[in-house]
Amino acid sequence: MRGILASSIGVTCAAALALPLAPPAAASVSSVSSAGTPAPVADVATRTVGTAGARTGARADVPGSTQSLPLRPLTRDRASGAVLGLTPRTVRTFSLLGVVWEDPSVDLHGRVQVRTRVASTGDWTDWQDVETHYTQHGADPDSSEAASGKARGATAPLWVGESDGVEVRVLPEPDAGEPEDVDPVGTGSDEDASGGEGAGEVSTLPAGMRLDLVDPGEAEPGESAGGAEPQAEPGESGGPEPQAQPGESAEGAEGAEGAEGAEGAEGAEGAEGAEGAEPAEGAEVPRTGVMTAAAKAASAANSALVPLGATQIPSLTAEETREELVALRGTGLTEQQQAKPYIGPRPSIVTRRGWGADESLREKSFVYTSKVKAAFVHHTASGNSYSCSQAPSLIRGFHRYHTKSLGWRDIGYNFLVDKCGRIYEGRAGGVAKPVKGAHTMGFNSTTTGIAVIGSYGSKKPPSKAVKAVARLTAWKLGLHGMNPKKKTSLTSGGGNLYAKGKKVKMKVISGHRDGFNTSCPGGKLHKKLGSVRSKAAGYQGR
Repeated sequence: MRGILASSIGVTCAAALALPLAPPAAASVSSVSSAGTPAPVADVATRTVGTAGARTGARADVPGSTQSLPLRPLTRDRASGAVLGLTPRTVRTFSLLGVVWEDPSVDLHGRVQVRTRVASTGDWTDWQDVETHYTQHGADPDSSEAASGKARGATAPLWVGESDGVEVRVLPEPDAGEPEDVDPVGTGSDEDASGGEGAGEVSTLPAGMRLDLVDPGEAEPGESAGGAEPQAEPGESGGPEPQAQPGESAEGAEGAEGAEGAEGAEGAEGAEGAEGAEPAEGAEVPRTGVMTAAAKAASAANSALVPLGATQIPSLTAEETREELVALRGTGLTEQQQAKPYIGPRPSIVTRRGWGADESLREKSFVYTSKVKAAFVHHTASGNSYSCSQAPSLIRGFHRYHTKSLGWRDIGYNFLVDKCGRIYEGRAGGVAKPVKGAHTMGFNSTTTGIAVIGSYGSKKPPSKAVKAVARLTAWKLGLHGMNPKKKTSLTSGGGNLYAKGKKVKMKVISGHRDGFNTSCPGGKLHKKLGSVRSKAAGYQGR
């Protein structure tokens, strides 16, 4: 099987945290739960400002931080089969976690379970499974993003809420042909294991496995919490945008930053005049205060829709959307299309500034594809135990996990939708532009990726979220003249279903599993895509 765990399990995590020793394996949960204040811990992944202080009092606009802990061999638990992990320990507060390893092309053939200690009560949760099939997300195999040398393999991120303690166990699949009672690690305990030579091998697990604990930071006072927002029916709201058609941008090209006038950090300076413009009706007033060059660049990518610094792009009516599309792209439309372009009303979208993106985490340049021919729907597989007011925190956590833990250039999804139906801007570059994401390996070109926050394998997605996906796709696909009920031709960039270069007929609105052999977006959400297609077509007036 792939993914040999190096005999020196901890060597690859040279920057590992210096943590207090875990309590003995036989220690009671109550004794662990009463652990004192966490010792100061170095932030391995990144830290833009210090955040190790106490969480008392209001903290404004905190970028967040990441703690990395190398997983160690455990005494073989005959009941669970765990061979690798961490015994209960106290850590700095975090809200999201995931297991990361060195090689993004290696799958984790096994099971990861965690339990965490609730910071507010000191109680330990039950064991939870972490979705291990996440390597199929990401950039296309031959793209510069994938070839950067920064990418890593990982589980899906799991949202656990504010926690200050953690325990992890990894249960590998037994090797084919070997008895299940074979112990692939040996008898070394977690306390005795140094992670150095003699730690043993786990033939079924990837090398360099570590646990990343993410603090997403806190919102700026007065920021929109991202709660539920009723989604209006066609004719009530929605609208287009000044759809620039940047040509196929060379991936990672530094020149992409200055493309489209206001897209790069330097180019954003030219959009300063937009700050004084009147906000569109229904838009939130832009935040005051100094914006970094990176924040200006991300905001300026939407400057034709809203003023610089806006936290939300307002909805437009169906008629306003059609009028704006004709005005902006009239010379490229036929007489029939000018009379009645098929585009859904633009829904309200929370901007990156609205959910509190730390723009220093992403790569500076923006990468575009030629157009958007299809939309791939995902779920984040991060669990459903979040409130809609917490959605911005989850997205900040995903952003940090994708960039600092997985090594991607930015958050992978183009858009995210919470369970209350609110839509959020994902990867930077402009919501109306064909930004190239990292969401469906092999099919990131000429597509957009939409992730519904939550896990929808056994749980039905909320109707508000399904409706929001339909409204978003009706607008986004309508900008490019795509019919949600039809199929389109896509060329695979390489994956486990279709070889690189193979032309594939794909539904214009597809699930992640349609382009890659994966369970995403979960069976329950995938079954709703037929309804999404018909509703989106209806919103377009088809």
